Amino acid sequence: MAGRPAGDARSRQDGPDDAHRRPPGVDDATVEAVGGVTAALEVVEHARGVLYEFHRLIGQADIELGEALEKLEAAGHAELAAGLRADVLGANVLAGRWTFQVVEDFDAGYHATFRAAEQRVRDELMAGRRHVYEAALKERNRTHGRAGHEALPEDLGTGT
Repeated sequence: MAGRPAGDARSRQDGPDDAHRRPPGVDDATVEAVGGVTAALEVVEHARGVLYEFHRLIGQADIELGEALEKLEAAGHAELAAGLRADVLGANVLAGRWTFQVVEDFDAGYHATFRAAEQRVRDELMAGRRHVYEAALKERNRTHGRAGHEALPEDLGTGT
C-alpha cells in the first residue's frame, strides 16, 4: 500500500488499531456501558460549545448595542441612549457574572468533573482506550474489503 513501508503489519490489518481494540477480558456489556459514558460526555462537550457560542453572541450584542447607542446620541436621543447605556450596556447576564465568568465556572466545575469521571471509567475498564465501542460499531457496519470502508487510513503510523 502506498505510504507504508514494505512488510508493515498494519498494511495487512483489517480491523481497528490497538488503541481502539477492547482490552482482553472486557465483555460487550462493559464496552457498551463505557461507550454510553463517553457519549454523554460528548453531549456535554456539545453543550460547552453552545455555551461558548452564547458567550460570543452576548459579547457581540454588547458591541452592537454600544454602536447603536452612539447612533441614537448622534440622532438627538442622548437621554434615551444614556438610559440604555446605564441599564443594559455592560450589564451582568447572571447575578454578578459576565459570560466569561459563566464559561470559566462551567469549565472549572461541571465540565472538569465530567471529563475526569469519563477518563476514570476508561482508565479502569478500558485501559484508557478511547472510542472502543465506536470502533466495534465500525467493524460491524463497514463492508470489509470495499473501497471507502477500510479499517484504518493508509498513512496511519507512517508520519506522512
